[in-house]
Amino acid sequence: MRFIIQRDRLVQSVQDVMKAVTSRTTIPILTGIKMVASHNGVTLTGSDSDISIESFIPNEEEGQEIIEMKDTGAIVLPARFFSDIVKKLPTDTVEIEVQSNLQVVIRSGKSEFNINGLDAEEYPHLPQIEGEDSLQIPTDLLKAMIRQTVFAVSTSETRPVLTGVNWKVENNELICIATDSHRLALRKARIEMDTDETYNVVIPGKSLNELSKILDDHNDSVDIVITENQVLFKAKHLLFFSRLLEGNYPDTSRLIPNENKTEVVVHTKEFLQSIDRASLLAREGRNNVVRLTTLEGQTIEVSSNTPEIGKVVEELQAESVEGEELKISFSAKYVMDALKTLEGSEIKISFTGAMRPFLIRPINDDSILQLILPVRTY
Repeated sequence: MRFIIQRDRLVQSVQDVMKAVTSRTTIPILTGIKMVASHNGVTLTGSDSDISIESFIPNEEEGQEIIEMKDTGAIVLPARFFSDIVKKLPTDTVEIEVQSNLQVVIRSGKSEFNINGLDAEEYPHLPQIEGEDSLQIPTDLLKAMIRQTVFAVSTSETRPVLTGVNWKVENNELICIATDSHRLALRKARIEMDTDETYNVVIPGKSLNELSKILDDHNDSVDIVITENQVLFKAKHLLFFSRLLEGNYPDTSRLIPNENKTEVVVHTKEFLQSIDRASLLAREGRNNVVRLTTLEGQTIEVSSNTPEIGKVVEELQAESVEGEELKISFSAKYVMDALKTLEGSEIKISFTGAMRPFLIRPINDDSILQLILPVRTY
C-alpha cells in the first residue's frame, strides 16, 4: 500500500474517527485506526465496539486531486501516535507506505517516521447495514434535537436505559425524549421517510454527543438507518454506527401534566441570569436549590438561602403571571440547563403546584418542552 495525500484532509478524517477510539478496551486492535486504500480513495475506521466511525477520503473532489494512489492495501495504525504524527507533519502532503512485515513509513518534507502496524484482517468487521429503509433529517435540525435533549440523560448506570435518548418515529414525526428521573427534555420534528415503519429505540447519550461534534453545520441531510440493535447515521463521506441500548424506555407521557394552576411568562435571558445569580450562594452539594415565589403585579421573586453563607433575593418583572399564588423550590442547574437549550426570547412556565413537575416551553412553539421536578425544602 502506498499513496500521497493532502495533510489537512487526512488530519480531519483522523480526528473524526479518533472520537470512537478508546485506550480502555479488552480488544487491543481497537486502540488502532484501520486504513484501507482502494482505487476510489482511502477509508479510515475507528471503533470501541459501541461506536464505530468510518471516514472516506476520495481520490479527487470537485476536480481537485486529494490522493495520488500508487498501491492499494490495508493496515491498522496505532491511533494515538498516528494522530499526533499527522497533526505535526511539516508539509502539506503526506506519503504513507506499508512495507513488508507491517512496517509503515510516513514521510512529509524532510521528516520520516517508521511505525509498526497491525494486520487489518484482524480488525473486527463493522455491522453490515444494507439498503434498509431510512429517514432523512437536515444536519442542523439533527444537531439541534440532540443539543435540546441529550443533556437530560442519566449519568448513573443503575438504570442503563436512561443513559440514552429515546427516539420514536411514526407518521413522519421524530420524537426525542431524555430523562434522568429528575427532569425530562422532549423535542419533536417532522422528517422525511422512505417507509411507513414505526421505530422506538434508545440511542446512548454518549454516541449522540460524539455524533453532534463530528457533523458540520450545514443543511445537507443525514440519512438515518435503524435496525434491531444498531443505528447508522450517513453524512457526506462519513458513516457513524452506534449500538442501541437494550430495555424498554419508560412511558414518560403520563409525567407531563395536562392542566396547570399557575402560568408565568418571562424573558428567557433575564430569567436565566437571575437564577444564575441566585445560585451563587446556593450550596453545590445540595443541588444548588433556588426558590421562586409569585408576587403581586406580574412580579416574581427568585431567592436562595444557605444559612451558613447568606441569602440572595431578586425581583423580576414577568410578562404575565396567571393563576394561583405559588412558592416552589428547584435545582438551579436543571433549570439553567433547560433554559440554555430553548430558542426564542420568551418562555412560558406552567406549574401545577409546589410539589408537582413544572413545564418550561418557548412561547408559540409546541415542538419542544422541558419538564423539571421540584425539590422539597423544609
